[in-house]
Amino acid sequence: MATTTSPPRGPGGPEPEPPAPAPEPPAPAPGRDTPPEKSHHLSSPLLLTLVLLTAVMFQGPVRGALAAPVMQSWMTVFVAVVVQALPFLVLGVLLSAAIAVFVPPSFFARALPKRPALAVPVAGAAGAVLPGCECASVPVAGALVRRGVAPAAALAFLLSAPAINPIVLTATAVAFPGNPEMVLARFVASLLVACAMGWLWQRLGRTDWLRPPSRSSYEGQSRGAAFWGSVRHDVMHAGGFLVVGAMAAATLKAVVPAEWLRAAADHPVLSVLVLAVLAVLLSICSEADAFVAASLTQFSLTARLAFLVVGPMIDLKLFAMQAGTFGRSFALRFAPTTFVLAVAVSVLTGAVLL
Repeated sequence: MATTTSPPRGPGGPEPEPPAPAPEPPAPAPGRDTPPEKSHHLSSPLLLTLVLLTAVMFQGPVRGALAAPVMQSWMTVFVAVVVQALPFLVLGVLLSAAIAVFVPPSFFARALPKRPALAVPVAGAAGAVLPGCECASVPVAGALVRRGVAPAAALAFLLSAPAINPIVLTATAVAFPGNPEMVLARFVASLLVACAMGWLWQRLGRTDWLRPPSRSSYEGQSRGAAFWGSVRHDVMHAGGFLVVGAMAAATLKAVVPAEWLRAAADHPVLSVLVLAVLAVLLSICSEADAFVAASLTQFSLTARLAFLVVGPMIDLKLFAMQAGTFGRSFALRFAPTTFVLAVAVSVLTGAVLL
């Protein structure tokens, strides 16, 4: 049977055919060169330049609008609130960052009693020594739980620290120079709410409602980097909310008809609820909220006390931070209960002290 053999590939044999060359891409037509694609985005300097150019081009209408009596009143209230609150905000942010970075969370764990029932009031009173806003109290409370502190005590500290620390109480005294009793009323009401919520959690709280918090975002960094990172974070968040709060206060003062505010302010129950809800929506830093409350002169001292007690304990940004630290199941139960209890205690404290 005949067999076929492949031709030899050595010398004298036929060479294998080379592979076909890949087709070259067509050359671009003359004058049609396409540069590489670049991502186009509006940078901050460019945006600022556009805003300034727009203001220069329309400076006539802008000047006319700013010269209106309503805008003059708005600008006066806005600038007054920001200028009064800014020094306390900066000082509180610096001290809060220093304590959060340089004081180990284990210090608080060693200082608290082992029994949760006793640890709750001690932790609530310990909030008086932490100068900082609510943005700093949430991570510190999470670190306490992570280090083994009873959740009831950590939650009492979470609520009291941004409301009764020296910076906040000093700012309240400056904002209400003619009503020094507001400082005592804010301290008493806030501490009562913090301790009551701690005891309530110890009594009714369940373990599956509280998610163990993750590690601190500053762990693993140098102290200097962690300090300035905390300062930048708090300044951006607290400063932005201060501006929003000042704008809202100025708008209420200058734009909203006085009859509307007077109608709400004249009703004892409605005035408290309006300012309590306003505190939740505005989400003002606790180091600056006293100046906003002081500008709402249409409302009673008790209604403004509710604004000062509710705001540092539950607002929109705090709800988001609590949900991110301890879980959504916790925030959905803890926030509404805190709101109701803070309003009730504010009314009772105001009736006694104001």
